[in-house]
Amino acid sequence: MEAVDYIIVGGGTAGCLVAERLSANGRDRVLLLEAGGSDRRFWVRVPIGYGRTFNDPAVNWMYEAEPDAALAGVRSYWPRGKVLGGSGSINAMVYVRGQPRDYDDWSAAGNAGWGWSDVLPHFRAIEDRGGEGAEAVHTSGRLRITDVSAQAHPLVRAYLQASAACGYSFTPDFNGAQPEGVGIYQITTRHGFRASTATAWLRPALARPNLQLLLDTQVLRIDFDGRRASGVQFRRGASTNAVRAHKAVVLCAGSVNSPQLLQLSGVGPGALLQGLGIPVVHDLPAVGHNLQDHLGINFYYRSRVPTLNNRLYPWWGKALAGVQYVLTRRGPLSMSVNQGGGFVRSDPSLAAPDLQLYFNPASYTASRTRTRRLMNPDAFPGFLLSFNACRPTSRGHIAIRSPDPSVQPAIVPNYLSTEQDRKDVIAGARLMRRLAAARPLAGLIEEELHPGIAKTGDDELLQDFRERAGTVFHPVGTCMMGKDAATAVVDARLRVHGIDNLRIIDASVFPTVTSGNTNGPTAMVAHKGAGMLLEDSN
Repeated sequence: MEAVDYIIVGGGTAGCLVAERLSANGRDRVLLLEAGGSDRRFWVRVPIGYGRTFNDPAVNWMYEAEPDAALAGVRSYWPRGKVLGGSGSINAMVYVRGQPRDYDDWSAAGNAGWGWSDVLPHFRAIEDRGGEGAEAVHTSGRLRITDVSAQAHPLVRAYLQASAACGYSFTPDFNGAQPEGVGIYQITTRHGFRASTATAWLRPALARPNLQLLLDTQVLRIDFDGRRASGVQFRRGASTNAVRAHKAVVLCAGSVNSPQLLQLSGVGPGALLQGLGIPVVHDLPAVGHNLQDHLGINFYYRSRVPTLNNRLYPWWGKALAGVQYVLTRRGPLSMSVNQGGGFVRSDPSLAAPDLQLYFNPASYTASRTRTRRLMNPDAFPGFLLSFNACRPTSRGHIAIRSPDPSVQPAIVPNYLSTEQDRKDVIAGARLMRRLAAARPLAGLIEEELHPGIAKTGDDELLQDFRERAGTVFHPVGTCMMGKDAATAVVDARLRVHGIDNLRIIDASVFPTVTSGNTNGPTAMVAHKGAGMLLEDSN
């Protein structure tokens, strides 16, 4: 293979969708390179299987962040998808667009065309909701968004009632006219199987003769003619190959691997590259910086009434759930464990929700290690409440350690480095306590297991958060979109500043993290970004 029109690096949430759009005209030759293997695996396809793929090296990069003083020196575990479909093949499937204000902030920061009114048509274009809900917000795209409220565990109703007692309104649709409030999360499944951009877009497109997919293919570096991206070098098996791109090289490798590949290729902070002996193609200081992530914590409760633990802990309960799933594609194996949740304001005077909530009708206190497989709940009835700040203000960075592409980059989240983020922790912990004390939830709780009711002061709750918190797996921003090449990596059309023929289309371009799960917004960026690339190419 010598040349194609477009090379796409990364067959994840963004890359699969971009590959379909760029190849749709039947003329442009598109090559999609993915480091992982096929997503046609049992534990990928079955929704509850993400508890197993959480630390499966066959489908997961299994990264670890640098020790973080703010988290008691812990190295946070960062699972990222190393499989077709990317992290969309191993995530918890919750689909959330985010709050409209998230995108208006992107636009206000100088990114023309990225306000809420600009991105909403792209959300509508990707979503398939089967005709449910108001026409103003629901359309028929390809990614099936499933309403599983009818299957939610009965305890979720108690959570919703307790939330109402605390003053939080119910919303039937976090992706509709009222995204603020508490409710039941919609998930990306179709007929009981996981849905992803790989199943929705890429699989049908692979029948096109102008689209080629190479799995188990590690891209080593981007090649340049001066400051024009001309192609890539990649390793597949024992051989190393090169391919050229006539129209564009498109990075869709995600918030860890996109900045890593840029730096390996000589685009990034000049001092870092020179220190590693990498020739500098373009000194672009923002590459790898502006790292943002959602950081959350679980409050565990022992229940007076049966929970999902009672059904899924015994071997016979697992067997019955398996039979139900095989026969009907319904039941707990077809669900995400984070069934309830919401977006709320810890203080009514705030302009927008500052906390995302989760309610899980199961508990895993025996599996609270960072690389746990969530395949076996506690032997006793239990459930958990969780929260994370919607828009954390701490910023970290990602930097390569070596010119060797196989060496994991240094991931430095820099969690809780701002006073605002620490205040949000205390506000969230207080809210967990208010919810647990509200009826009818209060009457169902036998004991707060973690952190335990003895911890009541602000300092104690903050320290507990430092000791037990973990990433919610939403890293963004490491190839930030913005006008100024001194602080951003791509412009509003996702072109790399100072480099021709090179685009980045994935979550790394987010200027700020959205309020909620990032899979949906990443698919939106892919749809919009591919459209802009086609416009510019034509």
